Amino acid sequence: MLEKDGLRVLSVYEGFFSGGARMLHSDAVIGLHRSGQRHSVLSIHGEVHREATRQRMEDDACYARLTAAGVPVTSLDRSPNLTPSQDLSRGPDFTAAELDATARLAAGADILLSLKEQPLGLLGQAVPAHRPVVVCLHRSDPENQGPALDDLLAAVADGRVAACVCCAESTRDAYRDAGVPAGLMRVIPNGVDLLRFRPDPVRRAQLRASLRIPAGAPVIVFAARYAAMKNVPLFLRAARAYLRREPRARLLLCGAGMTADNPGLLADIAAAFADRPRLAGRLALLGVRLDMENVYAAADVVSLTSANGEAAPLCLIEGMMCGAVPVATDVGDCVPIVAGHGFITPPDPESIAAAWSEAVARRTELAPSLTRSRERFSRTRMVASYATLLDAVHRDAAARVALH
Repeated sequence: MLEKDGLRVLSVYEGFFSGGARMLHSDAVIGLHRSGQRHSVLSIHGEVHREATRQRMEDDACYARLTAAGVPVTSLDRSPNLTPSQDLSRGPDFTAAELDATARLAAGADILLSLKEQPLGLLGQAVPAHRPVVVCLHRSDPENQGPALDDLLAAVADGRVAACVCCAESTRDAYRDAGVPAGLMRVIPNGVDLLRFRPDPVRRAQLRASLRIPAGAPVIVFAARYAAMKNVPLFLRAARAYLRREPRARLLLCGAGMTADNPGLLADIAAAFADRPRLAGRLALLGVRLDMENVYAAADVVSLTSANGEAAPLCLIEGMMCGAVPVATDVGDCVPIVAGHGFITPPDPESIAAAWSEAVARRTELAPSLTRSRERFSRTRMVASYATLLDAVHRDAAARVALH
């Protein structure tokens, strides 16, 4: 019988910055830690510069939640100044001190969790091959992960990878096609805190009042970092089409880089609204928010216009659980997530705008299906699945040690 108190798990992050994968993984770590396992976190970088935003570990919401839950968090304190296409785990070779610090932390863990494949370059240098590694995969485009995919395939070939957690069927299928053996992969769908993410008329009224949005005005929320895969220009072109037909509507843009300090975003807005600049006055650039449950509760629609890379987008799930109707392009697992709850659209501005209008009109009609789906998207279910997998990996590793 495995004693939960004996299971020690170290998660390795490339860095703390705004994004669904880090929020999801941190939620899982907190849930597992509270269930009796002993979790800790190592971050390769102490700060990152992404999406036109400097993001320090100590300022990050996930860091705050982990440490508040008693999960120790340490960092190698790398501080790169990178372009969005660069791999955070690459660049200068790891120093002897960094490798030694990683090795010491890993020696105190029974299992290592690699948040995405990027930390595997470090783990391959610092950690003995017999230490089981579980890789948590959160995208559906391994071909766009650069050398990190090579590190994953090398770690699989060396027998370092005990399992891969895939957050979506599309993730499993894509990584299988990229060469990861299907037998290593386990799909554990994303889940959220249903007590936090729920319809709430008080939150709805308060958030709308704080932004001076009339009670009956349609509200569309776009929660995404400013990255090419999110296809922000498409969203903005759809916003222009929608605001022309809906004179009371408001659009809320949340996420890293979604601020007036980002020249790239301002240029995108200027291009999309070139012939109707006054319409852009009904966009609210909110940046990174720590109260997304309030933002979603205030919305009628949660929208996603991504072109690639998505697997099981957390924004759609969180928004749905707060009563917002999801409208998304066909990427990753968006089709099964949205089915029966909202609308899938082609990557066309007019089609997206029309879907927003229909979603607002049918929000009351779709509310019961959103309510019925809540247990499917429960964080409790997700954490239990992670615990079962980690227990099995630990048992298998212990059995191999006993045989030798």
